[in-house]
Amino acid sequence: MVRKYYFISKFERNNIDKLDKQTGVIYRNYNSKFHNEELILKIKNYCKKKRIEFYLSNNIKLAIKLDLDGAYIPSFNKTTKHLSFSYKKNFCLIGSAHNIKEIKIKEIQNVKKIFISSVFKKNNNYLGINRFKLISNFTKKKIVALGGISKKNRKKLNLLLRQEFAGISYFE
Repeated sequence: MVRKYYFISKFERNNIDKLDKQTGVIYRNYNSKFHNEELILKIKNYCKKKRIEFYLSNNIKLAIKLDLDGAYIPSFNKTTKHLSFSYKKNFCLIGSAHNIKEIKIKEIQNVKKIFISSVFKKNNNYLGINRFKLISNFTKKKIVALGGISKKNRKKLNLLLRQEFAGISYFE
């Protein structure tokens, strides 16, 4: 079973309609300081109707308040204050990292899965296949491949021995 995660910054029903039940939606909007609770609830209800998991990025308290499936902690978020929050048993924390130091921070933040980037996208955080495999060995947490994954290079994920991946362009 291949698990996928789709990052969105706006609500478009037709994009969510194309997703299967093995895909989780992560809403992240870094352009706005404040989250629109009404919009988040709209996305949550639509995803629930489609039986798709829904995560909110970088606001664990709001994700708990709105009873979402979980929250995504980006690599730049290094805080641990959420460890004092209480949440339901099925609430899932996931987060991203670009190097070994950030992986260790995500472990301290108690995430269940660590998204390691960038596998294929040649940006400042570019790892490539070999470095991705190397730093993946520094944790016992589940690893999700992130960055530059497309329909063309999707099969290369088999080289990483990973069944889970996340992205934006793959889904569009």
